[in-house]
Amino acid sequence: MKKLFILIVTLTIILSTGAIKPVQAQTQHGDIQVFIDGLPVDFDVKPVIKNDRTLVPFRAVAEMLNVKVSWDGARQTVNASDGEISVMLQIGNKTAYRNGTPVVLDVPPVIINDRTLIPLRFFSEAFDCRVEWDGVTRYVQITSPPRAMTVVGFYALGDRETSSWTDLFNENYPSTGSGNTDVVSVLALGWYSLDEQGNLITDSKSGWRLPDGWEDVLAAAGKYNLETEMVVHLTDGEGTLSNLLTDEAAMSRAIGDITKEAALYQGVNLDFEGLGWRAGNEELVAVRQSFNRFVQLLSGQLKEINRSLTLTLHPPNSAYKGYDYRELGRYADRIIVMAYDYGTVPEPLELVIEAVERARADVPPEKLVLGISIPSETVESIPAKVGIAKRYNLEGIAIWRLGLVLDEIWSILRSTVASRQLGS
Repeated sequence: MKKLFILIVTLTIILSTGAIKPVQAQTQHGDIQVFIDGLPVDFDVKPVIKNDRTLVPFRAVAEMLNVKVSWDGARQTVNASDGEISVMLQIGNKTAYRNGTPVVLDVPPVIINDRTLIPLRFFSEAFDCRVEWDGVTRYVQITSPPRAMTVVGFYALGDRETSSWTDLFNENYPSTGSGNTDVVSVLALGWYSLDEQGNLITDSKSGWRLPDGWEDVLAAAGKYNLETEMVVHLTDGEGTLSNLLTDEAAMSRAIGDITKEAALYQGVNLDFEGLGWRAGNEELVAVRQSFNRFVQLLSGQLKEINRSLTLTLHPPNSAYKGYDYRELGRYADRIIVMAYDYGTVPEPLELVIEAVERARADVPPEKLVLGISIPSETVESIPAKVGIAKRYNLEGIAIWRLGLVLDEIWSILRSTVASRQLGS
């Protein structure tokens, strides 16, 4: 996180001044475009090339990466700090300071159209980010250092080609290896469902089934320090879920069965899908209230046995409106926002960002996890999705699902994420 903040510091301080006469800089044909962690950066003053060096505005990046920047008009200096590392630059001065240590710049910071621009090279050298320049396309690609975050991997039944076990441990069952366990923090084990009477079942029509040798999965998770969650999956097809949530006896039975089984895991992941589809206003209110109550009661029971509760929810901008994020965020320890299935591949950035912003308006970001559907993405689109989780300071990301993750995607995750392991 420290390095991430610094990278920002060193990437953009678009600060208003007006006290200094602007410096004129010549740009080449074609605007310079800047991307941070795969996401485009919008500037009100464009980056420029001066004396064969690229200069970039400051504040836009600082705000995106949540680094606070201050301007000292009397001294004409820009200061930025993440609480551990501080950076100071002065307009027209080729000497900058990092934690008080002088750093010689190729070109000094300048003011252009009342905005402060600083040399790009300083970013990479001072803040440990990777900066790539493509002179043909005039693209600047900036990759921030890996950020510590939770990575939830959904573990579901597959076949020989899409085995979650093989994908995670890089060995055929029952052999294990460290494989990709350095990337994953939590295993969300898709093994459970409920019937209409609220009984916990391990062999559902939708294919969610407790596999033979499930104990081996839990043992291997413990060996590699992975947290485990029992996923309870149910959809509202034919009103099954809605009916359960309005049946007191069925709710009580479901909560009791889930709580009892949860003793085998570190937590419960409730994946109740399809609520609120085409519901009218009054019906929608009732659906939300019934789900809120179920989650509140289950959360209370799980707390008594020291187990966590994760909710896997449709995004706020989906067609399923039966999820009251604000109220659910009071009871859940973690909410996975399934910001996918919008209808295109890869998932559109603007809709994923909208989903995160709306969820973040109701739930603290440290409780939010961005769901990423591997079938809905490409190798090229994954960095931007991880970049959204970084930009909005979310707890982490969730991968649907293990068994479908290509080697190239594992490499991308390994270079952008520092997994939070159990107990860290």
